[in-house]
Amino acid sequence: MNSGKGNALALLPLAVFLVIFIGTGTWLTLSGTKMAFYQVSATVAILPAIVLAVMMAREKATESIGAFIEGAGDGSIVTMCMIYLLAGAFAKVAGSVGGVESTVNFGLSIIPASMVLPGLFVIGAFISTAMGTSMGTIAAVAPIAVGVAAKTDISMALLVGAVAGGAMFGDNLSMISDTTIAATRTQGCNMQDKFKMNFGIALPAAILSILIFAFLGASGSVHHSGEYQIVKILPYLGVLGLALAGINVFIVLMTGIVLAGGVGLVMNDGYTLLNLSKDIYGGFTGMQEIMVLSLMIGGLGALIKRGGGITSILNFIERVTKGSRSQKAGELSIAALVSLVNCCTANNTVAIIVTGGVAKEIAQKNGLDPRRSASLLDIFSCVIQGLVPYGAQILLAGSIASLSPISIMSNMYYCYILAAVSILSILFGFPKVRKQ
Repeated sequence: MNSGKGNALALLPLAVFLVIFIGTGTWLTLSGTKMAFYQVSATVAILPAIVLAVMMAREKATESIGAFIEGAGDGSIVTMCMIYLLAGAFAKVAGSVGGVESTVNFGLSIIPASMVLPGLFVIGAFISTAMGTSMGTIAAVAPIAVGVAAKTDISMALLVGAVAGGAMFGDNLSMISDTTIAATRTQGCNMQDKFKMNFGIALPAAILSILIFAFLGASGSVHHSGEYQIVKILPYLGVLGLALAGINVFIVLMTGIVLAGGVGLVMNDGYTLLNLSKDIYGGFTGMQEIMVLSLMIGGLGALIKRGGGITSILNFIERVTKGSRSQKAGELSIAALVSLVNCCTANNTVAIIVTGGVAKEIAQKNGLDPRRSASLLDIFSCVIQGLVPYGAQILLAGSIASLSPISIMSNMYYCYILAAVSILSILFGFPKVRKQ
């Protein structure tokens, strides 16, 4: 069992951030303010929370600030920031050379507008399963969703929500995803076995999501179609092909930038290397806000963990499960454990690593198969990651679409449905775990 000393008060800074960010946006919305969630930037709303976390620390300020900086510089945070930069550059260059417009016009010429929503969800699901990363999938497909919104009467938030939902499907299932690797290693089971267990829950959720997207997009129509050039679609085809081949996300996005830039230099009169360099830099600057927020969230998460906030959650779950000896109680405990920690860390992989040991003990005490505990860890961490407005996936999608994270979150139908199906799975005991 977890022996660390917990401190529930260490979670207070996170609550302060959420109250300021979500509370202010909600209050302004009710007051009739347009673009209410844009009035207070999340990067500003989190500053009082960081100051509070430093003040609450039981150590010198220099040590707390050092811990904050160490958390902000965590490898997973830096990786996300690099993806932000490359995603922004690819989207900017592809848009400038006409790649997005051609891709959208071509897609709308062969796919009825009523099928665009389920189509984007399925594409996102396939790519993320192949790539093992929801971030790379959103970076590649979200710009297309934005372009479709300009040509149809379908809500942009709904279109981007379909893409992000599909991305979370693969993030949860892919055998090369960080979450799959972390879940199977901490629980001591085979990745293929965990995949089969997850698939029995994720597939029904995906089918229901496709049906809902088909219903919501059934009345969709194209406002105006346009011409397209197949050569300008090649950068996207290249990115999607590399993604499906399972190539590293950094290589995929850098290749996309090179392909899009090459098409612009060859096909667009007056488009020079100078224009290309400006577009790349423009893509970088467009991602600055979410980069800063991600760094701050990483630092705040480190302070919360250092102050005993995460340990308090682990201890609470241990107290709740003490004396319980039922599979249902154990499964619900694991789901609650990883969900709460993910809310604090805004990183599903980190949440699994942090909770893996306690989850394994809960599983052993309640007679759970390791495949089942690994599946639940991965599923519920991905559910929460797709629903927190300060999570990397929602921030990236919102940045590409210039939408509030709240509007994206409210259209993450797949994550809501996956949560419901997963809870039903616990309550009714499906899919059945076959003995090996």
